[in-house]
Parts: sequence; C-alpha cells; structure tokens
Amino acid sequence: MSDCCSQPGLLPVATAREKLLNALQPVSDEECVDTAMAAGRIVAKPVTSTLDLPPCDNSAMDGYAIRFADLQSGKPLEVIGRAFAGTPFTGSVNPGTCVRIMTGAVLPDGADTVVMQEQAEAEGGFIRVSGRVSVGDHIRQRGEDIRDGDALLAPGTRITVAHIALMAAAGVHTVTVKRRPKVALFSTGDELRQPGTPLRAGDIYDSNRPALRAALSEMHLEVLDLGTLPDSRAAIAEALQRAAREADAIISSGGVSVGEADYTREVLEEQGEISFWKVAMKPGKPFAFGRLGNTPFFGLPGNPVSALVTFYQLVVPALTHIQGKTWTAPPTLQAKLQQPLKKKPGRTDFQRGIFQNDAANGLVVDPVGLQGSHILSGLAAANCFIVLPQDSGPAQPGDLVTIEPLR
Repeated sequence: MSDCCSQPGLLPVATAREKLLNALQPVSDEECVDTAMAAGRIVAKPVTSTLDLPPCDNSAMDGYAIRFADLQSGKPLEVIGRAFAGTPFTGSVNPGTCVRIMTGAVLPDGADTVVMQEQAEAEGGFIRVSGRVSVGDHIRQRGEDIRDGDALLAPGTRITVAHIALMAAAGVHTVTVKRRPKVALFSTGDELRQPGTPLRAGDIYDSNRPALRAALSEMHLEVLDLGTLPDSRAAIAEALQRAAREADAIISSGGVSVGEADYTREVLEEQGEISFWKVAMKPGKPFAFGRLGNTPFFGLPGNPVSALVTFYQLVVPALTHIQGKTWTAPPTLQAKLQQPLKKKPGRTDFQRGIFQNDAANGLVVDPVGLQGSHILSGLAAANCFIVLPQDSGPAQPGDLVTIEPLR
C-alpha cells in the first residue's frame, strides 16, 4: 500500500533541490570587511599571503640555540646572550658558544639547532648538553607553512575561525566578501501567539519564526523579520510586496496547504508565480517555490517539524547558492536500525533519530519517539535524520539505513 499523502506529480526531493539551484542566482555585490569580522562570510576575491609564514627561522621550544657541530667535542658551551620573541639576539653564535632562547624567538645567526632546556645543565655561564640531539631540532623554518604570494582562500569559500587566524598571521587585514543576502521572514495563522503572551482557546505559540530566524542567523544571513501575520489576504499581500522590494529572498511558514484559510500560496499566484508546489517528502509535502518579481519565495509548511525539515533539505541549499557558495550535500552514514520503522512507498521520509557507536564500535540508530510533524521534542532530541528512500517500505531492526547527522 502506498503513502496516502503520495500523489502523482509530487517532485522527488533531489529533483526539487536541483530545480531550486538551477533557478537561483548568487548575489553579485561585494564589500570589503575587516578580517576579524569576516567569520561566516563568503570570499569574493582570492586571498593571498603577504609574507612567508613563519616569517623567519625561530625556536619551537624554550632552550638554547647552538651549533650542532660543537656537540662533537663534549665541551661546555658558553652562554653569550638571550633571545626572546620580539627581542632577537643581535650577535652571532660562534664556535663554543650558545644563546638562551625562548619559544618564538628568531634563531640567531650561526645557530642551526635548538636544545630543549630539559637537556641542558647550566652552571657558571656555561651549559652541558645531555640526551639525544639531532641537527635542526626544534626549529620552525621560514615559510614552512605559507610562502609570500601563496593562495590562502579561493572565491566561494565560507570563512571559518581557522581561516581568520590564517589570514591574520599572513598579514591580511581586510578581505573582499559577498554582500550578505537579506531574507524576509514571516509566519501566518490566526492561532499564532508570541511566547510570553497569554493563550486563548485554540491558540498556539509561534515556534517556526524564532527557529527559522535562528537558523538564518547561523547561516550569516541578514533577516528582515515581518512578524506573525493573520490569515488575511490583504496582510499577506502587503508583506509579500514589502519583502519583494527589500529582500533577496522570502520565507514564509504556513498558508501553503489546501485549507480554506491558507492564503499565502493563493496570493503568490496572483502577484507572482509558483514554479512548483508539493514535494515527495515526509514531513514537508506542502512546500512551495515561486517568485514575486525577481525575488524567490520559499513557502514552508506550518507544522513545526515539517517547516524545519524542508528548511534544511531544500532552503539551505538554495540560500547557500544565493550567498555565492557551491552547495555540497551533507555527509551521510550507514547505521544498523535498532527498532522497526513504519514507512509506505511514495515519499522520502526524514525520520528523527539518535545514532551512536555500539559495544562492537559499529553505528546503530534508534528513532526518537513519535514521528508526527508536530512533535518538536523528538526533533530537539535527535542528532540525525534517518533517511528512508521514496520507494521503500517499512524498515526492520538489523537493517542498514542511511542517516544524515544534524548540524
């Protein structure tokens, strides 16, 4: 028996995702920002190093800078000075001498090895070296990490904290990035109230908009929050018109199903166009994609789990593309199912689960409680989606299933 919500013409998830990516254009505007403020931004122009890194040979240890050949005589070495990070020793290490050196200090002229302080016995201005020492020990070579002019980051790279450290170390103080796209966001529903306000009979708190706003912020997108709208054609039309004027993309939750008060899709059809509606996925079938002028519109279902599943599976790839970064599918793993899963052919199912290593160090996965599209506690507890293919049926304990770890 097939899924009762499956219908002819539902778009497979992969096809819907492909259509989204093919229909969208990345932002073209660029801006120059301080390197320290660039986390999460998308590189627009190549970033290259302005120096060798390290910029000079320096010590990797606290100890003594020596000439390795002097160890052959076994005689004590005279300590003729000190070298600190930022305060080099300006003389030379001549035969029979050494320099006390600290981590990060420039290697003095004449020295070719650093002996750890634990291997040196100091007495009366001289040291004796013990233990095994090899020529070149504990020296960081100039340019062993990066050379002057080396490429650091390519266009399309999302800048991480490690990238910022690399650029700063290489002397890059500004970076040219793509403008942050602005995403307009609103929820619809007469029953929706804001947390902190009292509920009347039949009311619920709006969880979609806070969750989606947080998810957009995690993607380093600018958010135009249009609030929670009533089930009103006029209010929805006004919000869509403003969003089309001021934003690069529009996201709504609710109002794209077939209920009598689901007006978002109808208003969009009147003012713009719908490219596709309804995807062969569970939860999240009533997902709509269209345009209002040149502004893309993503209509998410109202049920909270459905809204977040469609956001991660369809909207994240689309917005990543708009940001100017090539989207790549998240990694998947294979895990042994521990409990049976209900499934009817017809839609790709993204069930919520918890995976872990078992005693034999293999991956196992359990579904998290009830799988209804309104069960937020399961999604909050989950660390993965259990992805069951569109044409598959029920899954049994012991079956290998595909899991997609959650961010």
